[in-house]
Amino acid sequence: MPTVIPKGYSTPLGLYETQRAIGVIKQNFFTKLCSALRLKRVTAPLFVDPATGLNDNLNGVERPVAFDIPAAGINAEVVHSLAKWKRLALHEYNFYPGKGLVADMNAIRRDEELDNLHSVYVDQWDWEKVITREDRTEAYLRATVRAIVHAVCGTLDELRWQFPELETELVREPVFFTSQELEDMYPDLTPKERENTVCREHKTVFIQQIGGKLRSGQRHDGRAPDYDDWALNGDLLFWHEPLQCALELSSMGIRVDEKSLAAQLKEAGCEERAELPFHKMLLAGELPLTIGGGIGQSRLCMLLLGKAHVGEVQASIWDKATREACREAGVTLL
Repeated sequence: MPTVIPKGYSTPLGLYETQRAIGVIKQNFFTKLCSALRLKRVTAPLFVDPATGLNDNLNGVERPVAFDIPAAGINAEVVHSLAKWKRLALHEYNFYPGKGLVADMNAIRRDEELDNLHSVYVDQWDWEKVITREDRTEAYLRATVRAIVHAVCGTLDELRWQFPELETELVREPVFFTSQELEDMYPDLTPKERENTVCREHKTVFIQQIGGKLRSGQRHDGRAPDYDDWALNGDLLFWHEPLQCALELSSMGIRVDEKSLAAQLKEAGCEERAELPFHKMLLAGELPLTIGGGIGQSRLCMLLLGKAHVGEVQASIWDKATREACREAGVTLL
């Protein structure tokens, strides 16, 4: 969809104050997230060897940015996310149940559409936590979602104390739906329209069970088959008042175990991935059971600051139509 700046939109913060506010958000949220989920910061890669199978395949159609490394004699891919790398790192760093890691992840998604919410540059807090087999439940997933929502809302409290001119308000208690429940409720709407409808009413929503086919034969959204367990995952959405739409802040979930990985690889027609090093380790039970996800840094800043375009809080490259639409509306892209 093209960039559309709402009529009458204006931001209460200028460029300097916006940069200062971004710093407040990132520092405060990182601290609250680590405290809430018991995470430790680690250094993460910008690119990986594709032969390891560690890159996130997203929906299976996006092309990673690839380049050769002559000195190493191999090719490399810029990460789409660290979904699988994090789990291997937890194994190698000897993290134990109840503890996890978080990394500042920067990525390039060359095939991403460009609009108010999407950019080819991705920045997010990529986190992963070791759990026990008894934790692989819907109740544990929901408790984790609530902890993240409380960290977001606590960050907003601090932000509004320092910038009282901001008017952003959030609902602190998420409402949970499965993707099938949404299809049953709104069979004539598209998945995105369903998200907007429930988020408009409930403001903070977590949509569970994304990746598998619904009873209609369609999928709510695509998910790679080799990190999230499609029965125990979901998307965290907040209502974004300036754009009057649902804003997805995080995709997360309890990760596949040996059984669900084999089943999902078969359903997705990707059984050949079972021969990759990462997948072999997982199928052999050599990797820890985990929960994890990504939380968009620019998305969070956009949400809390009430910005109409992600380019107001991150530096990227935009098409001519986007630049013109923003210029006509008086919106400055970083």
